[in-house]
Amino acid sequence: MANFAKSHVPQFSVDVYQNEYLPEGGREVNAVVTVTATGGGTIGSAVAAPVYAPGHGPSAAVAIMVDCSGSMDYPPTKMRNARDATAAAIDTLRDGTHFAVIGGTHVAKEVYPGSGRLAVADARTREEAKQALRRLSAGGGTAIGTWLRLADRLLSSADVAIRHGILLTDGRNEHESPEDLRAALDSCAGRFTCDARGVGTDWEVKEVTGIASALLGTADIVADPAGLAADFTQMMEAAMGKEVADVALRVWTPVGTTIRFVKQVAPTVEELTGRRTEAGPRAGDYPTGSWGDESRDYHLCVEVPAAGLGQEMLAARVSLVVPQLDGTAQNLGAQGLVRAVWTDDMTASTSINPQVAHYTGQAELAQAIQQGLDLRKAGDFDGATAKLGRAVQLASASGNADTAKLLAKVVDVVDAATGTVRLKAKVAEADEMTLETRSTKTVRVKK
Repeated sequence: MANFAKSHVPQFSVDVYQNEYLPEGGREVNAVVTVTATGGGTIGSAVAAPVYAPGHGPSAAVAIMVDCSGSMDYPPTKMRNARDATAAAIDTLRDGTHFAVIGGTHVAKEVYPGSGRLAVADARTREEAKQALRRLSAGGGTAIGTWLRLADRLLSSADVAIRHGILLTDGRNEHESPEDLRAALDSCAGRFTCDARGVGTDWEVKEVTGIASALLGTADIVADPAGLAADFTQMMEAAMGKEVADVALRVWTPVGTTIRFVKQVAPTVEELTGRRTEAGPRAGDYPTGSWGDESRDYHLCVEVPAAGLGQEMLAARVSLVVPQLDGTAQNLGAQGLVRAVWTDDMTASTSINPQVAHYTGQAELAQAIQQGLDLRKAGDFDGATAKLGRAVQLASASGNADTAKLLAKVVDVVDAATGTVRLKAKVAEADEMTLETRSTKTVRVKK
């Protein structure tokens, strides 16, 4: 739960994009809700940490979890790159940030500062931490749940506004059961956010993306270990740019209305429906994690009671809140209204809002890629060709050039507009894993 100084809360705004007109008997209302936070840093894909006077940024604690299992020695440059990347991340810490480094094998070990404590970043502790990284060596298994539990214990010891983890792994989680990892994620969810990275090509995409999803962070592949330092620096800059944690999207609906789904649709697709916590009569909170200066889009679908022509109703009210230590919630002052109006004007009631149409396509694109790759692995090449062809068609139509480029490494595109493709006979493992890991990244609709 957040407990922060008001001066560090960015200004939030909410914009709703929808076609509120329903035909007679119509019950499904769709809206895209754009949430924007401003107050320091930069908006957009190139995230930069805001510049604060020493000691004046939001209080933060960061735990860096580095895979030290035996496979990190193959090739030997991998461990060296991981040490260098962690050192680069430590150099990016803002003065006054609490931090720790954890070495992960089949057990979790405190590398720095040790004794169940967090260090406070300054010139001396940064140098000490970088010296301690020399003790990182590869050997042992992989039990990621133990790393996350130790990170949680360390991060929870600090009275700070932002708690964040960075996790690096190069292998599969072979030394604990999937149930153990799920239990660890369940216990850490809502306590800190975590970015997860897979280095090389011997790790499991669904494990790494599952960790990031559960802990509301980012996931990506670093196929070449030489790219780790730049990636770690960017992740830490983004973490240092966060200004408020535990922001929830609060959705209130009137009697008789059912929420079909709530999902984040930009910058990535993230299903939130099942994460609802009740927040009073007919209201529920959906977690969104930590915010700096940024903008995200959410797709809300509600089912309303049928009504007669000419009637209108408020289908949902969306606001932003931060839960407080005493069990109350601070309202961040921005809200958006989702409306329903019944009309016999066919043109009005059948037109699809362009934002809703765009993100419906982006969600289908992510699903088509994941299904296509799963079918390819299972040997169903006809099914894989159909799904990946549909993905090519959707990526082309929506202008998602990055995803289109990744798809072109897995299929030969005959005609993007019709989704006519052929599976490539040979695909580099890194290309397939990159496509799967980044399949949920979306492009924003041009408003």
